Amino acid sequence: MDTTEIRRLIALEDTHWWYRERRAILREELRGLGRPGRALDVGAAGGGNTRVLVEEGWDATATDASETAVELARQRGLKAVQADARALPFERDSVDLVTAFDVLEHIHEDYLVTEEIARVLAPGGHALIAVPCDMELWSAHDDAVGHVRRYDRDSLTAVVEKAGLRVEHIWSWNVLLRPLVVRHRRRSKGSDLGKMPILVNAGLSAVVRAERYLPVKSRRGVTLFLRARLRK
Repeated sequence: MDTTEIRRLIALEDTHWWYRERRAILREELRGLGRPGRALDVGAAGGGNTRVLVEEGWDATATDASETAVELARQRGLKAVQADARALPFERDSVDLVTAFDVLEHIHEDYLVTEEIARVLAPGGHALIAVPCDMELWSAHDDAVGHVRRYDRDSLTAVVEKAGLRVEHIWSWNVLLRPLVVRHRRRSKGSDLGKMPILVNAGLSAVVRAERYLPVKSRRGVTLFLRARLRK
């Protein structure tokens, strides 16, 4: 993600329905992991998800390949380190949790990223990963934000398990709005990141929040979430 996209994301993430609900999902997952420990947020951009980790009691460090992203995260009071996700500057078995939201799809050698996640995790540690799914949804948006692929359940599971992680749960998100996304992406000419009218944002928020309570996570969505654990 380039500097312009990072700054745009930071400007939007506190109010935009997409980022607000993803942070809610992250918060729910964290509360199910038990006692907080040391966490690493890989590809953190400006640190929106890192802030959730800190708020939930984790000793969290943000990493990003972008110098701008790291500086912006530090300005928000977060610990941040500039790093390539394929070569993390952290010791083996040194963290209890790694989050990597919207990271793997940007990197050709995604297997190197999952290998690094497994290397830095302590035995029994967890990884929380989110990626865009379904190549049928490929559009100008993907090109604009630097994606090299979208995943399906098999391809995401494969790259995670190859690294030595055991998948505990994989599920779809943004299922109810998928038809709207498909229609929008067919007409897309660039990045979807942008401010939207308050009422539209509120309406989309209400729809996507409904997925917390409806049995739709096994259907095709727009994003895949995955929780994995390092084999002891």
